[in-house]
Amino acid sequence: MTKRYWVIGGEYEDPAFQALIPGTEKMCGPFENEAKARTEWTRLTCCPEGTTATTRYSIAAETLH
Repeated sequence: MTKRYWVIGGEYEDPAFQALIPGTEKMCGPFENEAKARTEWTRLTCCPEGTTATTRYSIAAETLH
């Protein structure tokens, strides 16, 4: 089975991270391996501009059959 990876997230309404603020959603990918997805995740989460305490991104894996 082949996998591909996505980086998803954005700015949330509050620190409970239950709902994204509309218009801030971001989905990057697909990436062919987890290392490339992690590089993008690092770029998004460690960039001082445009990030707040309620900005969060995750790496999601998709299995292709």
